[in-house]
Amino acid sequence: MEPMAQTGGSIARSRVEVLDLLRLLAVLAVVLFHYGFRGAAADEMSSTSLPELQPVLKYGFLGVQIFFIISGFVITYSAEGRSASTFAIARVSRIYPGFVFCMTVTFLVTLVIGAPRYETSIAEWVANLVIDAPTFNKPYMDGAYWSIVYEIVFYGWVALLMLAGWLRPYLSGVVVLWLGLSLLNENILESYTIRRLFLTDESGFFAVGILLFLIYQNRLNATIAAILSFAAGVAVYQACSSADWLRDHYAIELDNAVIGAICIVGMVAVALAMQVRHLPIPVGITLALGGLTYPMYLMHQHIGYMLFNRLAGLAHPAILIAAVTAAMLFASLLIWRYFERPAQRWMKTKLTSGLACLFDAISVLPSASGVIPARFRRQK
Repeated sequence: MEPMAQTGGSIARSRVEVLDLLRLLAVLAVVLFHYGFRGAAADEMSSTSLPELQPVLKYGFLGVQIFFIISGFVITYSAEGRSASTFAIARVSRIYPGFVFCMTVTFLVTLVIGAPRYETSIAEWVANLVIDAPTFNKPYMDGAYWSIVYEIVFYGWVALLMLAGWLRPYLSGVVVLWLGLSLLNENILESYTIRRLFLTDESGFFAVGILLFLIYQNRLNATIAAILSFAAGVAVYQACSSADWLRDHYAIELDNAVIGAICIVGMVAVALAMQVRHLPIPVGITLALGGLTYPMYLMHQHIGYMLFNRLAGLAHPAILIAAVTAAMLFASLLIWRYFERPAQRWMKTKLTSGLACLFDAISVLPSASGVIPARFRRQK
C-alpha cells in the first residue's frame, strides 16, 4: 500500500512501476474475499455473497500478506539514504491524512445507512484517530485497519534501526534474529505482547520484502539467499498457522498446499517486478492505480457491506458486487487525486517546518550540540 518515493512532485526514476499493479491485484483479492465470501460467512456482516466462487474467493485474504511483502521492500527502499526524522515524516504524511479522511467517511456513512447492523459514535471516531482503536477498548471503524497497525509497527522498527545506525550494516542479521524470535513466540512463548511488538505472526512476509530489496541493491550472495529461503519458509508457516482461525471461524476447509503456493507466487511476483524498470504505459496511470489502493483498502469493507444490506434483492449478487467494487474504485481514485496527495504534501511541509523550528530552539540551549545527534542537526 506504499507508493514509491516522489520528489518535487515528479515521480522518481527508480520507481518499481509493476508494484503498483501488484498492489491493485492484492487489494482486489481482499475486496472479493470480503464481498464474495467473508460478509455472509460469519458475524452477519452482509447477506450478499458468491457461493459458487467460494473455493477461490476464500483464499483472497492472502492479499494482505502480499501487501506486507511489498511493504518490506518499499519501506526499506524508502529508508535508504534518509535520516530517521525525514523517514518518520514521510511515513506519517503518507499514512495519516488518508486514514483520517477515509475513516471519517466510513463513520459518516455508518451514521446514515448503517443501522441496524452497523452503529458507531463520536467516542469510536475519536478512538480511531489514533488508528489502533482497540487499545482504548473501542472497535476499529473498519475491520481492515488491523493491518495498518502492523504496517506502522514495522515502520517504527525501521526508524529505530536507522537511529541506531544498523539498517545498512546489520539488516540481514536483524532479520534472522527477528525470524527466530517469531518462531520461538508462535510455538513456545505464545506471548500476545511479543506478537504485537514484533509482528511474530506476519514477520516472514516483511522479511521477504526486505531481503528482496537487498537483492535489488545487487547484494545477493549465498548468505542472503539462505536467509531469503528461511524467511519464505517462515512466511508460509505463518500463513498456514493463521488459516486455522479462519477454518474455525468460517467453518471452511483451507488447503495448506494452496496457501503455500499463493504465498510463493506472491514472493516471486514481487521479485520479478524488480526486474521490470518501466512499463509500456504512461507512468501516471500506474501511479494512480497504485495510489488508489490505500483509500480502497481503508473504505471498502464496511461501507460495501452496508451498501449490500441496503441494496439486497435489487439485482443479482454478482452485479451488486461488481457495481459496488467499481464505485469504490472510482471514489478511491478521487480521494487519492483530490485529497490524499495534496494532504500528504501539506502535512509533510508542516512537519518538516515544525521539526526544523524545534531543532532551532534546542540548538540555542547550553550543550545543545551534545543533545542533538549530528545527523539530525539542521544545516545552516
